[in-house]
Amino acid sequence: MGAVLPDRVSIREVGPRDGLQNEDPVPTADKVRLVDALSATGVGRVEAVSYVHPKAIPQMADADEVWRTVARNPQVRYSALVPNLRGAQRALAGGFTEVEVVVSASDTHNRRNINRATEESLDEIAQLIPALHEGGSTAEVIIATSFGCPYEGDVDPKRVAAIVDRVVADGADRVAFGDTTGMGTPRRVRELLSVVRERHPDVPMLLHFHNTRGTGLANILTALEFGITEYDASVGGLGGCPYAPGASGNVATEEVVHMLHDMGIDTGIDLEKLIEAARLAEQIVGRELPSGVLRAGPRSRTVS
Repeated sequence: MGAVLPDRVSIREVGPRDGLQNEDPVPTADKVRLVDALSATGVGRVEAVSYVHPKAIPQMADADEVWRTVARNPQVRYSALVPNLRGAQRALAGGFTEVEVVVSASDTHNRRNINRATEESLDEIAQLIPALHEGGSTAEVIIATSFGCPYEGDVDPKRVAAIVDRVVADGADRVAFGDTTGMGTPRRVRELLSVVRERHPDVPMLLHFHNTRGTGLANILTALEFGITEYDASVGGLGGCPYAPGASGNVATEEVVHMLHDMGIDTGIDLEKLIEAARLAEQIVGRELPSGVLRAGPRSRTVS
């Protein structure tokens, strides 16, 4: 008999940040249109912006203006990604009450991504967490390259679990595991979750999968069997990582929603409206996006 799956899943839409940061710079007004369209789909969470230095990620240089301009839906929880204390201060000044900070399990990727060793990032995160709490925000720590690194190869689940040990001890409210270049497979997901769930059964966990090698949905199904109910996904399959060779798009939100709804798992999202938002995303970036649902429409089953 199979595992009992959750009856509801929460999806955080990351297209406006993780998706658009990998495209040519998009006009501010178009970013706002996309956030507003996604906010009207029934999605419960949206990663709206990141507060990074414009020299590092020029696509996010207008984060303050985007956040000031969006029509904030009171039914949506908005979050921002920050790399350091300065970014956290900007997010708090903007009124964010959910902030994410990222560290890589791979030391090489962390140096490429943030220009410092993993341990140095963890030391800074230990200072960031109380600052976020004092500012009225939760602190989520995203552990990139949790399932493998484009520079170092395999990443030991025990190394990832040790990072979880550290950030939870430092006060993190939740942890997320990023499959930065789509190296994750059901086996890798199972091995990692077996270790971290045993150590931290009550810590909220979120998974962020890329579909680089076509395993995104299979990985989500595996995580569902562990009772994980929070996932990132990106409209149309936008996204990647500017500091990870071969990191193609995130798992497409429409594909995740289509699969979950067909399995009887509620997301609160209107799939038709989500597809409309994905078509808007295509117009904004000026190219066809990889989402299979977007190509086929909301119903993939046919009758012959």
